[in-house]
Amino acid sequence: MKPDMRVQLCGLELVNPVIAASGTFGYGVEFEDIVTFRRIGGMVTKGISREPMAGNRAPRLIETAAGMINAIGLQNVGVERFLAGKLPPLRRYPTCAVIVNVFGYQPEDYVAVIARLNQAEGIAAYELNASCPNTRHGGLSFGSDPAMLAELVNAAKKEATRPLIVKLSPNVTSIPAVAKAAEDAGADALSLVNTFVALSIDVETRRPRLANVTGGLSGPAIKPIAVRMVWEAAKAVKIPVIGMGGITTAEDAVEFLLAGATAVQVGTASYADPRATERLARDLEQWCARHHVQQVGSLSGALDLTPPSPPAK
Repeated sequence: MKPDMRVQLCGLELVNPVIAASGTFGYGVEFEDIVTFRRIGGMVTKGISREPMAGNRAPRLIETAAGMINAIGLQNVGVERFLAGKLPPLRRYPTCAVIVNVFGYQPEDYVAVIARLNQAEGIAAYELNASCPNTRHGGLSFGSDPAMLAELVNAAKKEATRPLIVKLSPNVTSIPAVAKAAEDAGADALSLVNTFVALSIDVETRRPRLANVTGGLSGPAIKPIAVRMVWEAAKAVKIPVIGMGGITTAEDAVEFLLAGATAVQVGTASYADPRATERLARDLEQWCARHHVQQVGSLSGALDLTPPSPPAK
């Protein structure tokens, strides 16, 4: 008997819990000839802003041990060009939830983008990138301060006509505190973790390897920390949690589900294998079949914390 891979996520039914993460799947249309969209639960677009952005100077992406560091700088075409040219082709895939990542530098920026997106068809939900610097508060990240995060989420929620997912930064003192702040302000779900601030130096030139100096670390190197943070967040809130950070195998995805995630996002793996999302969705179904898991949703939060039995004397 085939396992039931459907999951419920803030009012949406996904065909399976595997979602392509923002920033690693382009606008989605770039993967049309590579990934069978009906075989994945959803996709998150690149971050969309009010106006087009060129991003940071090169070099802006480097490989590291078990991962990579990027400082792309949120390059995107802006909301108007996204609505005119990038979103329409995605309407051909109604079973794949299209989630639009939204960012800005003041709450008003987020609200303005959401207001335009509200008018379009073919969008399932919004994902707020809370890792952006708040220019009104000296460049401090929205996601690093519970009060600023609550202000942002509250403003976005008032405007949004679709479910609002808040993407949390891991660069905080307490993930439970920011998770609860987002929930209390109206978030319908959380996604975590975003990348870790990192620095790589070329010892021959004594210069940073990235033009931006620092960037965001992602990939398998961050997975154990990400799993821990998802576990902490899931315990702190009642809304669904989407886990991400270094997922490359079905077993990785199961770890996040057991830690409390309802769904998972796959990011850096798509650089090494453009079909990673589809492969992981298939492999996760096969894992469930081998382990006699009839409903994938039953894995969510099923971590067994029973202490192991002492060894026999």
